[in-house]
Amino acid sequence: MKNRNFLVVFILLGLLSSCSSQKQSNKLKTVVGEVEAKEERPKYAMVIHAGAGTILKENMTEDNEYNYKRALYAALQAGEVILENGGTALLAVEVTIKYLEDIPLFNAGKGAVFTNAGINEMDASIMDGNTLNAGAVGGVTNIKHPISAAIKVMQNSDHVLLVGKGAEEFSAKQGLEIVDPEYFKTEHRWEALQKIKAKEKGTGAISSENPDFKFGTVGCVALDQFGNIVAGTSTGGMTNKRYNRIGDSPIIGAGTYANNNTCGVSCTGHGEFFIRYAVAHDVSAIMEYTGATVEEAANKVIMEKLVKAKGSGGLVALDKYGNITMTFNTAGMYRGYVKPGERYVGIYKDDQ
Repeated sequence: MKNRNFLVVFILLGLLSSCSSQKQSNKLKTVVGEVEAKEERPKYAMVIHAGAGTILKENMTEDNEYNYKRALYAALQAGEVILENGGTALLAVEVTIKYLEDIPLFNAGKGAVFTNAGINEMDASIMDGNTLNAGAVGGVTNIKHPISAAIKVMQNSDHVLLVGKGAEEFSAKQGLEIVDPEYFKTEHRWEALQKIKAKEKGTGAISSENPDFKFGTVGCVALDQFGNIVAGTSTGGMTNKRYNRIGDSPIIGAGTYANNNTCGVSCTGHGEFFIRYAVAHDVSAIMEYTGATVEEAANKVIMEKLVKAKGSGGLVALDKYGNITMTFNTAGMYRGYVKPGERYVGIYKDDQ
């Protein structure tokens, strides 16, 4: 009996030792895996978008396609120079979006669409994934670079969102470039407004439809060599909008979100849906709570939740290891990304 008890104890000790060794081995594998994952993070990564919608190749001239792609490449180059030389993600995002704000092709800054009253009202936001600080402006009409105003709100105020005349006054005091509102007027955006007004006159219905069938918001997410993620978004909103309407772009958690522990996100699309579904934050939350990859989380939100709700648009995002997704449920999205030794731009759904 004693020998039998001794044998049982011996076997139990062996099993415990084996379990302990297995746990230690699993723990070691986990640690090694984490180290390898960290080592795989590129020195930098950046992803941009410049609008999603019914963008079809058959409706695009060769010259227009060339101009769009050239602008996307140039924007990526502007940000990559900063990151490649050890600059911060914040500076890279600002420089990149400022470039896109200066391009009349896109619905932000110089290319902003017109409201029903015939003026340009712009929104922008920024979020720092390291500190979770954020800044935004809404409904501004004379700030040359709204993204820079959003950054000043984040850095030099106690607030997150300033709108209208107050945001303009604050930005002027911060030394930002203030321009005559006429600076933002472009002929093709003015013609787009007239088309919608003519349609309204003919049908008697109020319309906020964009005659180009695309949402031209611009955005950028960057990861720098310090492991910090920053996301920013800038837009002119919806053609023919009324009553100082503001969409998702300046709403933290809806159009923009960044967290070093998960990802950075910038959105483009029908803003009301992105606000209702807190799209940008939802991507981060799905990653945090379920362990999903950034691509899986983006697909869940854009391709499932929004599609079910009949919401159109897309987003660009990257995680803390530089993994990138450019997810959209429309026919196309102006987009691109850059990493060391890699560069890509696309417009249509089947662009490789």
